[in-house]
Amino acid sequence: MQTSNRLFDDLAKVANGAVSTLSSMKAEIEAMVRQQIERILVDTDLVARDEFDAVSAVAAEARLQQEKLEIRVAALEVQLAAKSGAKAKTTPKKAAKPKKPAK
Repeated sequence: MQTSNRLFDDLAKVANGAVSTLSSMKAEIEAMVRQQIERILVDTDLVARDEFDAVSAVAAEARLQQEKLEIRVAALEVQLAAKSGAKAKTTPKKAAKPKKPAK
């Protein structure tokens, strides 16, 4: 009985060592793959998600400001047109010269 228990204990230790070695190898391989992917992404000039989100937020704010300014310019144009029309109505028009009769 002693020998079989000792044999099983040795086999369990070997299996346990193999599992721990495989798990460390797995972590190392994952780290290497992650580094390769990051290197590829840097080489292809892709942006990070947080940078993209920041630029998108800036662009959305700029678009909103542009729309507000377009509305403001349109209102100012209406006011300017109203003032121009009011001045034209209040200033007397020059009398038209009579046309010479055709011979």
